[in-house]
Amino acid sequence: MELAHSLLFNEEAYTQLGEFQKAEFIFEWLQFLEKLLPVTSRADIRENQKKLVEQLTSLLHNSPGPPTRRLVAKNLAVLYSTGDTFSVYQTIDKCNELIRSKDDSPSYLPTKLAAVVCLGYLYKKLGRILGNSFTDTVGNVLKAMKNAESQGRYEIMLSLQNILNGLGAAAVPCHRDIYKAARSCMTDRSMAVRCAAAKCLLELQKEAVFMWSTDLDSVVTLCFKSFEGSNYDVRLAVAKLLGTILARALTSKQTTVSTRHSFRRISLEEVMELLGTGFLRGSCGFLRASGDMLKGTSSVSRDVRVGVTQAYVVFVSTLGAQWLERNFSAFLSHILDLVSQSHPKAIQSQMDAIGCRRCVSFILRATVGGLLGEKAQIAAAKEICQAIWKLKKVVDAAMSDSNLETKISTIDVTASQHVLACALQELGSLIHGLGTTAAPLLQDSSTGVLDAVISVIHHPSVSVRLTAAWCLRCVAVALPSYVSLLLDRCIERLSALKSSPEALTGYGFAVAALLGAVKHCPLGIPHGKGKVIMAVAEDLLCSASQNSRISLQRTQAGWLLIAALMTLGPAVVQHHLPRMLLLWRCIFPSSPKDLETEKTRGDSFTWQVTLEGRAGALCAIKSFVSHCAGLLTDEVVQRLLPPLPSAVDLLTQLSSIYKSYGNALKTPSTVYRHKLYELLAVLPPKTYEGSFCAVLKELVTDLTVPDSQIDASTFLLPPLCHENDLLLLGPLLQETDHRFIEEQLLLGNSIAGGSLEYDPYLIYEKVGKGDSVPKPLPPVLSVISAATRLFGVMFSHVAESHRLQVLEQLLNSIKQTKGSRQQIVQLNVVSAFSISLKHLANCKGSLGPEEVRRSALTLVMGALESNNRLLRCAAAECLARLAQVVSDSAFTAGLAQVSFDKLKSARDVVSRTGHSLALGCLYRYLGGISSTQHLNACVGILYTLSQDSTSPDVQAWALHSLSLIVDLAGPLYHVHVEPTLSLVLMLLLTVPPAYAEVHQSLGRCLNALITTLGPELQGSSTTVSALRTSCLLGCAVMQDNPDCLVQAQAISCLQQLHMFAPRHVNLSSLVSCLCVNLCSSYLLLRRAVVACLRQLVQREAAEVSEYAVALVKESREDFTPDVNIREIGLEGALLGLLDKELDQRLCQDIKETLTHMLTSMAVEKLSFWLKLCKDVLAASADFNTVASVDTTQEEETAKVDDASILTSDSDERFHPFSNPRWSTRVFAAECVCKIISQCENAGSAHFDITLAQERKQRDSRDDFLVLHLADLIRMAFMAATDHSDQLRLSGLQTLLIVVRKFAAVPEPEFPGHVILEQYQANVGAALRPAFAPETPPDVTAKACQVCSAWVASGVVSDLNDLRRVHQLLVSSLVKVQAGKEAQSQQYNESTSTMEILAVLKAWAEVYIVAVEKQKNQNETHNHRLKIANSAEESYRNMASSASGLLDLVQADLGTLSKLWLAALQDFALLILPPEYASQLPAEGGTFYTAETIENARPHYYNSWALILYAAALWLTSTGFIVVDPDEGVTNLSRPVTPTTMCQDSSTRPLVKSPEDVNTDRFHLILGISVEFLCSPGSDAAMENIIACLHALQALFDIPWPRSKIGGDQELGVELLNVLHRLILTRESPGIQLAALEVVRLILFAAQEHVKEKRRSAEVDDGAAEKETLPEFGEGKDTGGLVPGKSLVFATLELCVCILVRQLPQLNPKLTCSPAVQSGKHLLLSEDGSRLVAAALVILSDVPAICSPEGSVSVLPTILYLIIGVLKETAVKLQGGQLPLTVAASLQALKGLLSSPMARAEKSRTAWTDLLRSALVTVLDCWDQVDGHHQELDEVSLLTAITVFVMSTSPEVTTVECLQKRCIEKFQVTLDSKDPLVQHKCYQLLHSIFQHPNKTVSYPYIHSLAPTIVGKLQETEKAKPENAAELQVIQEGIKVVTALTATAEEEHRAHLVACLLPILISFLLDENALVSATNSAKNLHEFALQNLMQIGPQYSAVFKKLMASSPTMKARLESAVKGNQESIKVKTAKHAKNPGKSSSIQLKTNFF
Repeated sequence: MELAHSLLFNEEAYTQLGEFQKAEFIFEWLQFLEKLLPVTSRADIRENQKKLVEQLTSLLHNSPGPPTRRLVAKNLAVLYSTGDTFSVYQTIDKCNELIRSKDDSPSYLPTKLAAVVCLGYLYKKLGRILGNSFTDTVGNVLKAMKNAESQGRYEIMLSLQNILNGLGAAAVPCHRDIYKAARSCMTDRSMAVRCAAAKCLLELQKEAVFMWSTDLDSVVTLCFKSFEGSNYDVRLAVAKLLGTILARALTSKQTTVSTRHSFRRISLEEVMELLGTGFLRGSCGFLRASGDMLKGTSSVSRDVRVGVTQAYVVFVSTLGAQWLERNFSAFLSHILDLVSQSHPKAIQSQMDAIGCRRCVSFILRATVGGLLGEKAQIAAAKEICQAIWKLKKVVDAAMSDSNLETKISTIDVTASQHVLACALQELGSLIHGLGTTAAPLLQDSSTGVLDAVISVIHHPSVSVRLTAAWCLRCVAVALPSYVSLLLDRCIERLSALKSSPEALTGYGFAVAALLGAVKHCPLGIPHGKGKVIMAVAEDLLCSASQNSRISLQRTQAGWLLIAALMTLGPAVVQHHLPRMLLLWRCIFPSSPKDLETEKTRGDSFTWQVTLEGRAGALCAIKSFVSHCAGLLTDEVVQRLLPPLPSAVDLLTQLSSIYKSYGNALKTPSTVYRHKLYELLAVLPPKTYEGSFCAVLKELVTDLTVPDSQIDASTFLLPPLCHENDLLLLGPLLQETDHRFIEEQLLLGNSIAGGSLEYDPYLIYEKVGKGDSVPKPLPPVLSVISAATRLFGVMFSHVAESHRLQVLEQLLNSIKQTKGSRQQIVQLNVVSAFSISLKHLANCKGSLGPEEVRRSALTLVMGALESNNRLLRCAAAECLARLAQVVSDSAFTAGLAQVSFDKLKSARDVVSRTGHSLALGCLYRYLGGISSTQHLNACVGILYTLSQDSTSPDVQAWALHSLSLIVDLAGPLYHVHVEPTLSLVLMLLLTVPPAYAEVHQSLGRCLNALITTLGPELQGSSTTVSALRTSCLLGCAVMQDNPDCLVQAQAISCLQQLHMFAPRHVNLSSLVSCLCVNLCSSYLLLRRAVVACLRQLVQREAAEVSEYAVALVKESREDFTPDVNIREIGLEGALLGLLDKELDQRLCQDIKETLTHMLTSMAVEKLSFWLKLCKDVLAASADFNTVASVDTTQEEETAKVDDASILTSDSDERFHPFSNPRWSTRVFAAECVCKIISQCENAGSAHFDITLAQERKQRDSRDDFLVLHLADLIRMAFMAATDHSDQLRLSGLQTLLIVVRKFAAVPEPEFPGHVILEQYQANVGAALRPAFAPETPPDVTAKACQVCSAWVASGVVSDLNDLRRVHQLLVSSLVKVQAGKEAQSQQYNESTSTMEILAVLKAWAEVYIVAVEKQKNQNETHNHRLKIANSAEESYRNMASSASGLLDLVQADLGTLSKLWLAALQDFALLILPPEYASQLPAEGGTFYTAETIENARPHYYNSWALILYAAALWLTSTGFIVVDPDEGVTNLSRPVTPTTMCQDSSTRPLVKSPEDVNTDRFHLILGISVEFLCSPGSDAAMENIIACLHALQALFDIPWPRSKIGGDQELGVELLNVLHRLILTRESPGIQLAALEVVRLILFAAQEHVKEKRRSAEVDDGAAEKETLPEFGEGKDTGGLVPGKSLVFATLELCVCILVRQLPQLNPKLTCSPAVQSGKHLLLSEDGSRLVAAALVILSDVPAICSPEGSVSVLPTILYLIIGVLKETAVKLQGGQLPLTVAASLQALKGLLSSPMARAEKSRTAWTDLLRSALVTVLDCWDQVDGHHQELDEVSLLTAITVFVMSTSPEVTTVECLQKRCIEKFQVTLDSKDPLVQHKCYQLLHSIFQHPNKTVSYPYIHSLAPTIVGKLQETEKAKPENAAELQVIQEGIKVVTALTATAEEEHRAHLVACLLPILISFLLDENALVSATNSAKNLHEFALQNLMQIGPQYSAVFKKLMASSPTMKARLESAVKGNQESIKVKTAKHAKNPGKSSSIQLKTNFF
């Protein structure tokens, strides 16, 4: 294929190819040429033009396929338009010649068609350049059309469209001829030709004025005719034509010069009248009302009505949203008039009425719901309301009239019913869509929306009552605050109007609908409402028999209410269960005998009431079973069962009852049957085993002798077919935007679709997917679907022997029926059997013996050859299920063989399609095809079938089946990939485009092949690249296909290819294809586009975005006006699409795509993204923006001038999004939050304004979030103050994130202030509305969170400013104090729990922060006492803010603390295990009620941790001392609801002692913490764990709680074990550190306890001998520690855990393993070091709580660990600092060695031995290190030795051998080359030399002092080079000086004599001083100072020495003199700073 990539056609390569590859080669070359020509230079083109034209025109003779001919034509056109045009006429003549040719053979046809296509493209591209040649061409083409077949007519229409497009106004002479030709094509029998004709006329109307002026009527009639018998594509195309022409006619200007005749301007009424005629009378013309029309026999065909409905929508969309707003009332009245009484024919039957109502609803939804923004929708809702009021008046008048015209008035009433139903439904949908933004509409009393709806609830027509109820339900879902109000109002009316039948059912429906809405309202309704409703229902049922006139309605309403009540779920229902079960038991006769007597007694009416009541009862029980599964215990099931046999008995008697009492019982008995089947289907089959036979018998009768003659296939079968196979059945079954109205065409003529009046019980159920209203089918049909479902359940539970009988009976009944009935029976039976196979497969059951299989097979095979395509499809799926259930390979092979045999012999389309699909499905549930033999056979047969060009159906089915087989065969298919791919390509290149279904199947095949090849497609071998090229080629052909679904296939194929071989897919062309189809009118194409985008942006978001913008900038093509990519990029286009789109799945995909784009690009394109979000959100703030001008309005004149387009564009620019919906705005707010978190990951500059400004100056392209802070705040503010509650929540969340992230960012211009401070007014203003009384609790709860974050963030330091927000919190606290009684009865009680806890949590957070600030401030205060004045100002501010914050809280702390403790007590009760449920207080807790306990739990879980911490802090601050005067009585809870733990008020002691109260509180906090920390779920939030640990820290910070835990060892051990487990399971260092702090405090508590006991023992024993003292502490006098009981053991375990996790080398088991052997030192992370340090601190404290013997047992472990840490982490760091762990281990060692246990009599010897061993270990560290000497830090080890020497008793270290080794180490270190080491060594020796015990210090002095002196003497020669060496010398001198001081008299003179010469040698004379280095100077000064000190001290020696050495004396004198002079100079200069000099002066006067 690479050879095809050249400008000229490579004929050599071409001739060597095989027949089929030639077509591929040509196509590849043409494709290449299409990309090459636009970028080739004009000179090159001219040079090769002649040859190229020859090559291209020669291809015309080559009988090219459809895609090839289109490319040839395009290339020729481009060639002429860029090259020379002189030879173009020859080409045109040649084409005309080919068209004129007399050759009619099929082989010549492609050449003719190619010529037609060529002409079209040449004129389209070259247009008016071609002069007048077009008249001949058009004439020639039209002549050819006269005897062309459908392909020819199709291509000619499209070509004419292109010609018209190219010529524009120049083509006027031919307009009439073309119009005539297109007219005939509009009613062509080929649908593709109709579509092409509609497109041609659409092009024609742009210039042909007559179409929308003089000939308008005939064009409209033509369109109506075209709708007749049309398919979906035709309806779309013709509706677009009709809508556009009418819009054009309406908006055209009168002054059109081009028309010769003056014509009347047409009015809106006339346009509407035209459309209305089509809707009401169809295509039989306007004035010539044909005879049968007058007789009233003909009814409009449905496809015309659906087509006209779509045309209405196109008409309005073309005129645009603004037009609709202006003309809405006229439009509304016209649309509603379509279903009014003025056109009785349209609504003569219920079927027609339902169909028309659907169409009207669709028109309103698509226009009002789809085009208008929220502001306009509210206006529209008001208009609709006006309409309802008008109709209401008519009804009222009619109802009140008792005069003679009663007859007329009842007609009026029934007439208005459909209009009302449509108006109510649209009103409901509008409010539902508006959500809480509709609040102003409902509050507007002048409109009275609710009054209007409620006023028609008792309308005489049941459909109006139902729709009004549904409308109320929509209001309730949209505005949850209205649910309770509406319920109360309806219940009150229901009770008041108990005697009116209409009011009873109407209000019954309304209450049921509202109850159904509750599950969509997270805030719920008060729990007590259930009681009220149950009472009303019982009352209705009990009083039903009192008044026969309304007993039917009362019964129905009663059961309906009970059934709806069940949807509230178990929490509500369990309280009413006994009463409901009682009613259920009473409604059925208790024995068969009673049933018999019933039969003899009743009449038709009583039976009607009885059946209605029992059906209602069945419905209620079914509702109970499906909504309250949690209550279905065995006991309840047992109580449900008794009435069932009786219910089944009645079922079997129905037919006889029906015979006795006539037709009135037909519907009630069908409904009863339906409801019973539905109930049985949801009950476990075991429960009604006894009735199996009776029920099965009835089911079989229902299936085989159906009441209705309606073909129910379209609603029964689709759920039973596999979704992949449904694609075969055309667009009707696929999801489209018009599904709502198209459905009626699907269901056949006898039924229009579902409607609520067929089954009112659905009013409280969830709506099906994609529906706005439930659409139950008529009872006759729904009973069949219920029967098939129940049969499916029961058949799988019937005994196998019984199954055979049932199947035989079913087969016989199919045989015995004839004609259309037979198909209906077959359909029912196959549906039922298919469901039963599904059940059997699910429960892994077997079908039964051979005979059963045989019958089953007969049944399925019969259906496989049915004429109904759907049934064949379902049968193939059924066969696959059969193979799955039998799961026997021989049986499966047999099934395949049957199909093979059939396919070989059969010639009819039906069996060939059925059996080919059967082959594809057969292995679907058997885990794929594993036999190559079977695979080869299938492939062979399907190849043949798919090339059968006589029947496109067979081709489509065979190819579809082949795609299934490719999928099922997996890797086995590899051998067939190449031939299959060739076949697919060949068919793609040759099958005519009109056969879209074949192309769709080809697309599925290609997709399956790409999947099979998978990642292999990346390969580079020739075969792979050939396969890849073929795949890409196939995609290219499909992309050019006119059918949208084929284009969708192409996109998903490219998506697959991009996944497997991304480098080989041309991303820019793919993205351009996606952008063009982003707003396609086909839902499935839009879905494919977005799904593909979603995948692309996960990898290459930036590229996709750039390509999209580049495409728009380059493209000169007319780009879809809906998508304004140029302005707002692809991202903005997607946001816009999200706003318009109604399909849930598509919206979800768009959101995911945008989220992926945001995550990968938000940081780079920050301003762009923020602007997008801001534009969307700003549109909400400001409804009054100019709505964007729709460009289509500019087409009013005959030509659109460019200037006008530009102006409309500039209007767009200001508001890229006009009035986005609230859901889009919510998404934008969520995006803002995501952007912030992306920036957080991207770097700190986003949150540091100084850094951001610097980097922005350096590179202006950089962008940082902090620079957009104002925008962020503004967006959050706009969202938080919107009408929509969802948006308010998102806005508050955004605000919360902004506050948290930016709180600490300083304001560079005002030091000491933060950047957020300037926005405090905005924040306050955003929060205030959330605390208004009518705000929903969830918004208030969120706002509390923001308040506390704001107050706690410390942004505002001025208390007066803080008070604004603080006041909001105070106000909500007041509300909390009001208690349960004051709660509003609007929502469920649990919402007040949510709000209260949110308030308490917010206060807790503020209090915690205030206390922490106070604490930090106290610490800094201690640090800052010495600070200069300048800093004190800012410090004072800070101090005032911290204490101020605490003061703010302090005022309410008394109240708060009680509330916090009460909340904690509630929480403690709620977390008890279920088995303690009986002990919970009956009336609930302080903040929750007993009924709503489940709903309240999550709110407690959400807030307990901070409340716990705050309560602990408060108790700490009071030191557990304060007890309120009323505290004893209230016992930790408020007086409002005195509840106590598990005690009732009578038995509890009246007053508790403070000690008891405190103990209770202590255990409350401790208990909650331990319970939580024991097993925090894996999802437990980090902050909860941390808060819990902090609470424990706070608790143990003060003595009283410590005494509790210190005195209770078991408690301490338990706590330690819990903390140990926590440390094991949580890696977070924060948690581990906090846990260790708690451990330290527990240990401290234990120490205090032990000390206290020892002290009191000493006091008690007084003068007794010390020896007899009892030993306190663990280990008593044996030293044994018991694991599990021992605090010490638990502590050690925990510390070892921490240490070993950080330093695995410490574990002796591991030390042997090679992994740790290396001996390399690990540098721990900072967190790791802190953990180790904390653990060491704890370790050193352990011996203090042991008895002496106990201390001996633990000492080895502790020493091992401390020295281990020292050893492992003693590494040299830069600058000689000690690692944190080393410092800690030395500190711990010191603490341990100075422990009193080391000196206690009982343990002294043991300790001494152990400590010596430890010292040996330390000394051995030097020897262990062989090669790694450089790493070891001698200083740390020396320090350790020094600690030993200084801190232990002398007997430990004075042992000869140890002492010797220690001295050696010092000796070695003194010789170190490293000055730092030397310096440290001197320091350590300094301390040892000063040891008070001479036995310790003398050996060191003797051994080391000479060395030191010697070293100092050496320095006379080598002066210090740098500061470090200087320090060493200074330290050495300090050591010697100290030695001198401690030495005995006789040695002292000697030492001074050594020291003085050294010091004097350091002095410099004046000249040397000037030039000396810094360190020499410093040394000079140091020596001088020392001399001045030593001189006076040892004056005798000094004088003696001076006398003996004159040089020294001279040196000293000159130095002193120089010093004094320099001092004088200095004092002259710095008289201000006398400090230093005076001190020196004093010291120089010692001579």
